[in-house]
Amino acid sequence: MSQPSLIQITKEGPVTILTLDRAESMNPLGAPGDGDEFVRVANAINRDMECRVVILTGAGRAFSAGGDVKAMQNKTGTFGGTTPAISDGYRDNIHLMLRALYGLRVPVIAAVNGPAIGLGCDVACLADIRIASESAKFGVTFLKLGIIPGDGGTWILPRVIGMSRAAELFYTGDVIDAATAKDWGLVSRVVAPEALMDEARALAGRIALLPPHSLRHTKNLLRQGQQTSYDTALELAANTQAMMHTTADHAEGVAALIEKRAAVFTGE
Repeated sequence: MSQPSLIQITKEGPVTILTLDRAESMNPLGAPGDGDEFVRVANAINRDMECRVVILTGAGRAFSAGGDVKAMQNKTGTFGGTTPAISDGYRDNIHLMLRALYGLRVPVIAAVNGPAIGLGCDVACLADIRIASESAKFGVTFLKLGIIPGDGGTWILPRVIGMSRAAELFYTGDVIDAATAKDWGLVSRVVAPEALMDEARALAGRIALLPPHSLRHTKNLLRQGQQTSYDTALELAANTQAMMHTTADHAEGVAALIEKRAAVFTGE
């Protein structure tokens, strides 16, 4: 029997909403085929110049409870077979999913509607911006299951909240509430549950007003800037800026500022 689709896609003009849709089991991730589905969705978004921003959220009461614990117990799917088979399962499925999400060229807002645990927390952390419902919780509880962060979380989380707090969460398996997540810089803001998607849409709408090529290249520069020297970052900026100066959207932005009107960017 084929696995039901994980991602529900809703397009609202330049905003694409991706909903993790296994609500009955708190949106677990890592079932066979999840990686391929993320790749298909991400590739379609990257090719769609009409899409300027993505909102990622979960169906039901959770963002994502992480890896499927029942599959771990039963040693099925990604978590079954020989040691090399399990290793390949991570590479060819879970890592495929994470690479696809990380490779999205447009800004991504995670609207964290409930628990984001383990792999679910790290998926949220791959978004550019995180907004949390007051009912959200965050944890990287891998060690409590006798495993390690097999999703590259030891690379992801310290870049979001710093090494000390990331280590604290990994080593204790603690789960923190939304207010603590905001205090630690894990999320930008916390809102009432009923206001979460309105808040995410409002933010996405402001982002979507900006030039699509500039948005995509700025995201790339932010990512590259985390891993390169300042000299390299300057060189990347110079070459990218030269491209931006030749776009119609640049001319429109300059004209709108001089004429004291709102700019209308077309992606040209």
